[in-house]
Amino acid sequence: MKQMLWINGEKIETERYRPLTNPFNGEKIADVAEASQSDVVRAIDAAAGAARVMASMDAHKRADILRKVAELIQEEREECARLIAEESSKPLKAARAEVDRTIMTYTFASEEARRIQGETIPMDAAPGGEGRVAYTVKEPLGVISAITPFNFPMNLVAHKVGPAIAAGNSVVLKPASQTPLSAYKIAEYFQKAGLPAGALNVVTGSGKNVGDVLTSDDRIKKVTFTGSPAVGKHIRENAGLKRVTLELGSNSALIVDEGTDLQKVMPRIVTGAFSNQGQVCISIQRIFVHEAVAEEFTALFIEEAGKLKVGNPLDEDTDVAAMISAGDVERAKSWIQEAVGNGAELVLGGESDQQVLKPTVLLNAHPSDKISCEEVFAPVVHINTFSKFEDAITRVNESQFGLQAGVYTNDLQKAFKAARDLHVGGVMINEIPTFRVDHMPYGGVKMSGTGREGIKYAVEEMTELKLVSFKLD
Repeated sequence: MKQMLWINGEKIETERYRPLTNPFNGEKIADVAEASQSDVVRAIDAAAGAARVMASMDAHKRADILRKVAELIQEEREECARLIAEESSKPLKAARAEVDRTIMTYTFASEEARRIQGETIPMDAAPGGEGRVAYTVKEPLGVISAITPFNFPMNLVAHKVGPAIAAGNSVVLKPASQTPLSAYKIAEYFQKAGLPAGALNVVTGSGKNVGDVLTSDDRIKKVTFTGSPAVGKHIRENAGLKRVTLELGSNSALIVDEGTDLQKVMPRIVTGAFSNQGQVCISIQRIFVHEAVAEEFTALFIEEAGKLKVGNPLDEDTDVAAMISAGDVERAKSWIQEAVGNGAELVLGGESDQQVLKPTVLLNAHPSDKISCEEVFAPVVHINTFSKFEDAITRVNESQFGLQAGVYTNDLQKAFKAARDLHVGGVMINEIPTFRVDHMPYGGVKMSGTGREGIKYAVEEMTELKLVSFKLD
């Protein structure tokens, strides 16, 4: 299979292609186009031309296009899930769940397209404002550049493309190098749904050839990026006056208080720790358990994690498959070894078979270990104990990240204290930090980024407010 670029509603050849392989078995999937800088400029040219068409398109037409995309994905749900599983090694049942969420995300975008609205302003509330009528309208920004990661190759594309189209913008999309086919598939659906040529362009290639142009070109009005803090910082420093939304990951924490029904919550916690091989921005990485229940919690956690089936992502019952690259496996293993060398106890896993890292559990990792203070993005969890609830909150907040945190407690006062004092973008009470539904505001503080996703909230950041005032006399 040869995958060309998608620019101005057409497949475009390039001079260079690179092989795309399955992370689990190494088999070649496709030859994927590598865009040159001139290819990216051509895509921006197309988006700039389509931006005028999109800005004048009626809201109900944009809504209908987005709804039709959701329907087309639903019709090919299984094909989409297998595509995700093959190029990202996401277990098939998790890939199906992602497709279902993608359908919901475009459905939300369709609905939000119909309710972009302003408000009337009481100008006579201030002296000198008498005899005037004023209102606000929200207008599209223009060309949006979207840069997406490998771990949710359809749904995180939807979280950028959906609100951009809903708001009447055009898009140049750069998907992750390992998972481009899902993005190109979505572009096909938008064409079938009637999106004007140039309103969605997909270009693949290196960060230097593609990402830098998408950040620096003055016709780009907003950059929306999900990925590493280092790249996010580079984008922020080079974007100039463009709007920027950055979702940069985390080392998400879970607090488990005494009195928690451990038997009831344990399957949920293990899922939050090891789903998609831990390659989730809000995957549970740090667990802080009250000392009164720590021994029972640890035993149950290890038992539940031991039930997970490791293997081929296309097998129906696989829970954990290959990580996205061999380099990521080696990095995670080196962090595990560092923690053990500094006194942590390895009680489960730690071994790998090719690119499959087995679910790994550490006890009492030091706060300065990389496994504690960096984002491991792997199926690795460490469990620590606390005696005072306030101390657990302090330890969660010691992180340079702040995306989401989870708290299990039966004490209402502690729940409100956690909600108030945890310095994160989202506090999940009696839930894991890995919880997300696609219409809620989603984003972080500190090194976890800036701005919010969630369709309604992304639309706000992809429109600009205009005031219109009439003097009646």
